[in-house]
Amino acid sequence: MKRESEQERADRNFVELLQGARVAVTGVQVLFAFLLTVPFSPGFSRLSLADRWLFYVALVSAAVASICYIAPTAQHRVLFRQGRKETLVRRSNFYGIVGALALAVSMTTATMLVIDHLFGPTLAWGTAVVIAALALWTWFGQPALNRSDDDQDFSDGDAVPSSSSGGKAVPSSRED
Repeated sequence: MKRESEQERADRNFVELLQGARVAVTGVQVLFAFLLTVPFSPGFSRLSLADRWLFYVALVSAAVASICYIAPTAQHRVLFRQGRKETLVRRSNFYGIVGALALAVSMTTATMLVIDHLFGPTLAWGTAVVIAALALWTWFGQPALNRSDDDQDFSDGDAVPSSSSGGKAVPSSRED
């Protein structure tokens, strides 16, 4: 097993974070762009005050998600060659989590707005609960359980199970 230096690990972690953000940022950009056009459509003025607030939350949370997903790239440009890659990796991970939460809020409220407009508040609330629960579970709950399992099984945080080692814990050079 090849060992990587702290700098190599930080470089790899940053690249992995950016690749993951690439997937989310495309969805955020499409959603945000769509939301920016909605108020200019003819029917927008007929929305109830409650639906306007839903729209507000969807729009602002999409903006927050966009900011969070773009921040690592912008900060990398500002901090280029400053020797702060590990700080950038930690910060980028935090922004990715906040961006995902904001995206979940935006997707949930945008969907709720459309369902409310089409079918009324009962189905809108039910759908929103399901979408929010699904996003929170798949994006945060399930991974948190895996972290919890890993923390119990490998409390030193520096070992991972390996099938090639007969199921024994081996030192890890990966920081996922």
